[in-house]
Amino acid sequence: MHQICRGGNCLDESGRARLPRLGKPMQRPLIGLQLDAQMPSPMSIASFDVLLLDIEGTVCPVSFVHDILFPFALDVLPGHLQHQWDSPDLASYRQAFPESVRDDRDAFESHVRQLMAQDIKAPYLKALQGFLWQQGYQTGQLEAPVYPDVAPFVKSAHAAGKTIMIYSSGSVSAQKLFFSHTSADPSDLSPHISEWFDTVNAGPKTEPASYRAILASRPHLQPSRWLFLSDNILEVRAALTSGMRSLPVVRPGNAALPSDDPLTTLALREFSLEALETSVAALRDMAGP
Repeated sequence: MHQICRGGNCLDESGRARLPRLGKPMQRPLIGLQLDAQMPSPMSIASFDVLLLDIEGTVCPVSFVHDILFPFALDVLPGHLQHQWDSPDLASYRQAFPESVRDDRDAFESHVRQLMAQDIKAPYLKALQGFLWQQGYQTGQLEAPVYPDVAPFVKSAHAAGKTIMIYSSGSVSAQKLFFSHTSADPSDLSPHISEWFDTVNAGPKTEPASYRAILASRPHLQPSRWLFLSDNILEVRAALTSGMRSLPVVRPGNAALPSDDPLTTLALREFSLEALETSVAALRDMAGP
């Protein structure tokens, strides 16, 4: 029989009080993970309906964004500004920039370069980046190098009836370009994805309110029926605080997760149902047998 512990009190599956098990306590609680007698048991493969995925460091290497996408945008920026400065397409992106730079070509370019050098995730910059990457994807200059396990995992989850959504700091248009031009075969994974979220239509990724906004897109689903995967432990905790289920992801080249955070022990290192089962079992053990 399993027991669920919360706030120093333990309940068995029938809801009766049990003494807490002796052992090393967690260094801090799993924020937002509501494990009381009224909640469903810790997630299993069958216990989520929506799979919400991060992109950078989760489905593709961080290096693709910083070493390929960002330099490409900066390389093509001067040409776009020279030849399309007054075009309706570029004008719609320019108007979202601060008034102090939107009408001066040199100031505009300087501002873009400064934002990218500091990795500032301003929504108006993210929208412009998607515009700059579009031609690169369409001509084959850019291809999104998803990890080999991503396409099989996404396809199997979709075939199993799971709803797959994306939540990234990159603009929705950039997300769609990414998943339409991947290194998988076939390269277009976008038909498997139902909805897209960014910092404009959801909000900052480290704020619980953003995940609540995403939850509101499917009001008929309980928060516990969602599973969010990300390489950023702060995003994972924000999702947990909103009531979602969430697990951290470890991929080659990612920054190390905090060694003193109990969530680190649950990290997925590959995308497969078997790996997910392992992390689910670890979550169950952490909650208390």
